[in-house]
Amino acid sequence: LLVLSLLNDTSAQSKVSQVSGSQAMDYYNQAKAKGMSDMQIEQAALAQGLTLSDIAEMRQKIEGGGRTNLKTATNSDSIIAPRKQLGKLSKRNVADTIPQTKDLKVFGSDLFNSENLTFEPNLKIATPKNYQLGPEDEIVVDIYGNAVGSYKLKVSPDGFVKVPDIAPIFVSGMNFEDAKEKIVGRLRQMYSGLNAGGGTNASMYISSIRSIKISIVGEVATPGTYTVSSLATAFNALFLCGGPTQVGSFRNIQVIRNNKIARTIDLYDFLLKADQANNIILHDQDIIYVPFYSTQIQLRGEVKREAIYELKANDNFNDVLRFAGGYNGKAYKAYVTVRQNTDKAQRIVSIKQDELINYRPQNGDAIVVNKISDRFENRLQVMGAVNRPGEYALDDNIKTVKQLIEKADGLREDAFKNRAVLHREKADRDMEVLPIDLGKILTGEIEDIELRKQDSLVVKSIRELRENRFVTILGEVNKGQDVPFEENMTVSDLITMAGGFTEGAIGSRMEIARRISNENSNAVPDNQNVQIIEFKIDKQLSLNVNDAEFKLRPFDMVYIRKSPRFEVQKSAIITGEVKYPGVYAIVGQNEKISNLITRSGGIKPTGYLEGAYLIRKGERVALDLVEAVNNETAESNIQLENGDSLTIPERQQTVRIAGYVLNPSVVNFNSRYVYNDYLSQAGGYADRATRRKVFVTYANGYTKRTQHFLFFRLNPKIQPGSIITVPGKPKDERKSELTAPVILSFTGTLITALILLFR
Repeated sequence: LLVLSLLNDTSAQSKVSQVSGSQAMDYYNQAKAKGMSDMQIEQAALAQGLTLSDIAEMRQKIEGGGRTNLKTATNSDSIIAPRKQLGKLSKRNVADTIPQTKDLKVFGSDLFNSENLTFEPNLKIATPKNYQLGPEDEIVVDIYGNAVGSYKLKVSPDGFVKVPDIAPIFVSGMNFEDAKEKIVGRLRQMYSGLNAGGGTNASMYISSIRSIKISIVGEVATPGTYTVSSLATAFNALFLCGGPTQVGSFRNIQVIRNNKIARTIDLYDFLLKADQANNIILHDQDIIYVPFYSTQIQLRGEVKREAIYELKANDNFNDVLRFAGGYNGKAYKAYVTVRQNTDKAQRIVSIKQDELINYRPQNGDAIVVNKISDRFENRLQVMGAVNRPGEYALDDNIKTVKQLIEKADGLREDAFKNRAVLHREKADRDMEVLPIDLGKILTGEIEDIELRKQDSLVVKSIRELRENRFVTILGEVNKGQDVPFEENMTVSDLITMAGGFTEGAIGSRMEIARRISNENSNAVPDNQNVQIIEFKIDKQLSLNVNDAEFKLRPFDMVYIRKSPRFEVQKSAIITGEVKYPGVYAIVGQNEKISNLITRSGGIKPTGYLEGAYLIRKGERVALDLVEAVNNETAESNIQLENGDSLTIPERQQTVRIAGYVLNPSVVNFNSRYVYNDYLSQAGGYADRATRRKVFVTYANGYTKRTQHFLFFRLNPKIQPGSIITVPGKPKDERKSELTAPVILSFTGTLITALILLFR
């Protein structure tokens, strides 16, 4: 870059570091004006004694001075950007890639039905060495080391890339590695020793890749022409079209390039071995052809994967079994059943195990691997009261009942030895029962019994052969319950198990009810069904001789009585116009309402005893408390019960008139008023009022209704706080409200007409 300055300005012999950016730019522009290329300028500088480092420093000064046609590694344009895909690619649009009309799926069909497996090309991977360049591909070449530069080279429609100051380079159709060597070779004209150990190196990658068009024909879900990435593979294209159909081949897929078969793909290699060796990168105008399958068979039964499999010409049954993952644990391997198609009908073929390796299935074969039998060749079973119940083998070590018991580690202590049951399968598979005296067999008193396959020996325990035994305790214990019977259990033991006595229990009045058996039948009169035993016990449950000697028997029922004087505290409430309202304990069974009023200090002057009322168990009880207070023996002076609530209200000054009156209202009580006076205050009866059934409810809850004697009506007396209720007649829906006025009007009209007629 300093060639011109060295020729025209002797002062330019100074160091490169002393040259400013603007001076370097002026020197460069002068050289370009004389027709020198960048390469010629650098070669001239080297000839004048400048080093490569000097040239790199001058290049940076020129960059800073405004030159833009050369790129440096520090320039933001040279930062490697993510690879871009050019063009709009085809999208998968297959509603149902392979309709599954059969109960078995075609092996491999799920590969193209899954939306989670797309085989989309990864744009972030390194450029494949065999990638074929074509129009629209964009190549980035970075120069680094002693010289720095960067070039973006786009492949033209004619297949060339253009490097400044170098003749166009044809790269279309070349693979990436060959194109790289060709481009680097040309760049050596500008960068001496490039990639040849001279200190200057070049790297190359594709920044933008083109799209290509490929065609998919044959037996695929959606044949047609697709636009895919130039990095797309055959698997990617097959996924786009939905893969082979039910009749399409999975094992003979052809990639046709320039009218020749470039690759034959067997998808089973990928499905069974994850081998993608034949998953080649597609080229523009490639054709993928999926022919019909040639041989397809069904495999069912006890294999790891039931499916429809496609076979090649030399595949045998072992190959089919390999496709299915082999037999499962329950497969019957001695024979395999094959249903074959003939020209007129079907036939069944059974193939032995040693013949399977040579058996080549035919198109349409349905192969079934059967299940082994659920029966056992040599099984024995022992159940019940033995130490190790379970299954055992009928062999040289176990041939008899005694040997089977010994193998099961002998009988349990509770085993019932007098009789065991041997279940045996007869020749016709019906079952029979053989009773066995185990005790005598084990002692050698009788001959041992030979066992057969499928024999099942059941040994019962003593507990299983008797009724479940328990004792019961009821009454004043904390947990009355049934308790499993145990030998030597005493009454104290049972009470302890029941959580002990309650607070009100008495130990001197216990009864034990015992069933009548052979042991106690003589002690029970004929007219009794159970034996009653009275029993006393220390309430502290301390050990004593009597209790220890008396043992409970199965099914005994023990009753614990309550002390006659024990009583849980009860209380009653008195509120309202008394001197000391509140909660009061009921001190005895004979405590009455009058006692409660007395204990509360009596009625205040403001209290209205006639309106007092009692609430018992949520319901209001009508009482004449005036009579109860004045006469303790009166029937209205009832006994108190737990939870009773007595209310003494203030004297009330009103009377309410409700029901079928013209003006229901509340009026002041007047001692001079009688029933009719209060009725007048309410406007009198309404139209549907039932006068004969008027009733009055008093403040204390009592109710009185109107009485009748001959032609006289005796209305109840009205007291403060009373409610007068006038009931009504039910409304007659069939009768119009206008009936009476209409009849009256009609009658008047008729009379007027008659007067005029006889005048």
